[in-house]
Amino acid sequence: MERLARWFEEKERVLVMGVLNLTPDSFYDGGRYITAQEAVERALKMIDEGADIIDIGGESSRPGARSVSVDEELARVIPVVEQISRRSDAMISVDTTKSAVAQAAIAHGAAIINDISALRFDPNMGKVVAQGGAYLVLMHMQGTPETMQQDPEYTDVVAEIKSFLQERIHSAISTGIDRERLVVDPGIGFGKRLPHNLSVLRRLAELKELGVPILIGLSRKSFLGEILDLPTSERLVGTIAANAIAIVNGADIIRVHDVKEGRWTADVAVRLRCDAT
Repeated sequence: MERLARWFEEKERVLVMGVLNLTPDSFYDGGRYITAQEAVERALKMIDEGADIIDIGGESSRPGARSVSVDEELARVIPVVEQISRRSDAMISVDTTKSAVAQAAIAHGAAIINDISALRFDPNMGKVVAQGGAYLVLMHMQGTPETMQQDPEYTDVVAEIKSFLQERIHSAISTGIDRERLVVDPGIGFGKRLPHNLSVLRRLAELKELGVPILIGLSRKSFLGEILDLPTSERLVGTIAANAIAIVNGADIIRVHDVKEGRWTADVAVRLRCDAT
């Protein structure tokens, strides 16, 4: 975990988080890596392509998705976490809102908990992360995955996201999590329409005032499809362009399905940041 802290301190490096969904219904790669062997091999390939972090998800958070049971999520996630941790020294992140899943994942080698609810869905999550000494990603979302895209409204989307994340940072610290172990994610596509997503990317630098690293997850998402009028399978170039803008505007971690292209994007775009030396 100390290595991750050092990476965050290197201004000329942006981390690449590879997405590994172990679900049948995720919007892009759902159903591709159902067995543990398939998932582990995919993770090792992403690491070879330049992933710093593997983000493992056992429950879909796509718009309209419904929750799965703790037992089902554990059965999907823990064997894969355990095997990746044995076969690689890459950082492992687990995308979950359940403290029981987080606790088991940390015990088997996960160093990051990526909580799309920002500690709001499970009152025990903060304590589990603090006691496990893990890093925590706090994401903004309006509503829940099942309801978030029904009618999202904002007066000033960036100001409201910033205020929400500031409050969530304070809440996380109150549970015993060190500020140095926090990351924020503005939640592209989570309770946001196209104009909201574009505003977040244009004004991402305003979130730097929160004083913690920023993760951005926009890989192949629907707002790119709206702009390009293309299906999920053809949104790679749009993803590269949007990630480059996000990095120039201050993103510290990009969460991607296409790691090789994400690594190249990060290495070029970070050199264009005005604060880079």
